[in-house]
Amino acid sequence: MSLIDFFSPVRSKEILANADLLNTQYGKIIEIYEEEFPNLVNVDIAIIGVMDDRKAINNKGCSAAPDAFRKQFYKLHQGDYKTKIVDLGNIQPGHSVTDTYAALRVVTTELIKKNIVPVIIGGGQDLTYAQYLAYEKLEQRVDLVVIDSSFDLQEDEVEVSETTSRSYLNKVMLHQPNYLFNFSNIGYQTYFVNQDSLAVFEQLYFDVYRLGTFSGKIEKAEPVLRNADMISFDMGAIRSSDAFANGNATPNGFYGEEACQIARYAGMSDKLTSIGFYEFNPEHDRNGQTAILLSQMIWYFIEGYYQRKKDFPLQPKSAYIIYHTALKADDHEVVFVKSKKSDRWWMQVPYPNTKSVNERYHLVPCSYEDYQTAIDGEMPDLWWRTYQKLTF
Repeated sequence: MSLIDFFSPVRSKEILANADLLNTQYGKIIEIYEEEFPNLVNVDIAIIGVMDDRKAINNKGCSAAPDAFRKQFYKLHQGDYKTKIVDLGNIQPGHSVTDTYAALRVVTTELIKKNIVPVIIGGGQDLTYAQYLAYEKLEQRVDLVVIDSSFDLQEDEVEVSETTSRSYLNKVMLHQPNYLFNFSNIGYQTYFVNQDSLAVFEQLYFDVYRLGTFSGKIEKAEPVLRNADMISFDMGAIRSSDAFANGNATPNGFYGEEACQIARYAGMSDKLTSIGFYEFNPEHDRNGQTAILLSQMIWYFIEGYYQRKKDFPLQPKSAYIIYHTALKADDHEVVFVKSKKSDRWWMQVPYPNTKSVNERYHLVPCSYEDYQTAIDGEMPDLWWRTYQKLTF
């Protein structure tokens, strides 16, 4: 089955209303599926629209997000790099939501196999589950990062068998075979969070970070995003004054420029292989402002992608500096690795009771602050959580 079977073409003439674009704007630069399906040879990034909002709680209308996004994105100018991007068009709603999930799953899997990063424009955030399922046939462990103001993990209000924008994490975490290695949430707001859910994440040694963690310090999100294989960004994580077009928008959240920086960090991650932006609802938009913000976020993601340092995996050894730190409590040491190319840091976390010579430790992205903690003789929390996950 060809990928073209899953997509409907982009109606670019209707979207742009005959706008006179320059040759430096994306509407002229990227290859768009209008009549002929793009050739995927040597492509870096593929834009995918998914027009399904049947499971988007309190946000009907977000199925129109892909074309509203394109209207603004096509007008943006390419940065100081040469892009190889295609717009594959839209995945239309299937007969059932499960059919939509199946289509997105197949498309995402095939693109990742071709070393193409899918940029998914939804639709409800329940589509994250289909994005996650794409990794099953790739037979790899997955580090999932979600940018959201709450945890979409409902145990009492929604049956586990149902997948919605507020319960899709149930399906991700209960899916068998289980290939989820780590889950991270960036930007949750405590008053939207069930404390029992927090306890569950703590028991699983998952990483969750309050919105206040990044107030004036958005760079703290970089190591978390650098560790992601896939990212799901709920536009409701952005404050309503900057992104009003969401049925669940609230006064607090990330500023627009912070959302752009998060997208840029995501693009810079050598490990990331797919990203989805969900819950943008054009029916609530004011003068297209949220569409403009989303298009700018994708612009920054693309810029980050073309600024990748390619310093992971950590090879060759001559390109890195290794630091050994000793802890006060015992004779254990924590080993850090710093890239000479990007000045980014990783920690070595040993595999417990491993018999493999080639897989003696797990490298986890970290910050300079983690190194300072170890220098002071204390065990970084990130090291301990990662070590516990490796014992599962």
